[in-house]
Amino acid sequence: MLPALRYRPFVVADVALGCVDDARAERLARFGRNVFDVRPEAVVLAGHLRDVRSRSSALADIARTLREEGALPAWRDELYCVTTHFGAPPVLYLERGAARYFGVRTWAAHVNGVVRDASRTRMWFARRSHAKAVDPGLLDNLVGGGIAANLSIEQTVIKEAWEEAGIEEDVAREARGVGAVDVQRQLLDGLQRETLFMHDLLLPEHFLPQNQDGEAIEHRLVTLDEAARLIAHDQGPDEVTIDASVVVVDYLKRQCAPAC
Repeated sequence: MLPALRYRPFVVADVALGCVDDARAERLARFGRNVFDVRPEAVVLAGHLRDVRSRSSALADIARTLREEGALPAWRDELYCVTTHFGAPPVLYLERGAARYFGVRTWAAHVNGVVRDASRTRMWFARRSHAKAVDPGLLDNLVGGGIAANLSIEQTVIKEAWEEAGIEEDVAREARGVGAVDVQRQLLDGLQRETLFMHDLLLPEHFLPQNQDGEAIEHRLVTLDEAARLIAHDQGPDEVTIDASVVVVDYLKRQCAPAC
């Protein structure tokens, strides 16, 4: 377990958009007041960075330096929109791999891939590649991924469904949004503050997932009882990621609701 940390708000244009722990705040202070005004109570982006372009450019330079130092292990060459709430105009754009360093709010789409027949419902899990920077080798939802800048929830579902499981677009479009859940946890590369938009997708009995991007190395189809047992254990070779666990718990609760 990681030790508890103290966090300072990361403030841009008088709005708290992230959370930075003390050690990272001290590192940011070394970039100088031309970029950050690091105070005991907050890390403030310099006031002369007044628009999306200048803010994004400044933080892109910072992110590249942090990457060279080994502080950003999950570099993705993909931008996140940093803003107050989902769909709001961007305050700045930030490399996805730096989002947790600054503790900014992010959004992701996750999909429960389920198969039903006359007697039972089963659920697909995917095992993450051991090369993943976060949660390597753990079991995960069949489909899940962060929502990059300028992509909608539906576009992300379609994109990730193909990349992670080989699901064609016409099938992925049938994914049904069922709500959202917030996840906050301390990780080695910073603070995850993420909203997961949850979906259910009914798949044919004959469907077999085919990973396209190398990020999943195994798929497993289990009964709902088995799914419950998997998420109940937080260690061992079949540990399930925190994100996937909360999404699966939501699904199980909804399936139980009519009878409970």
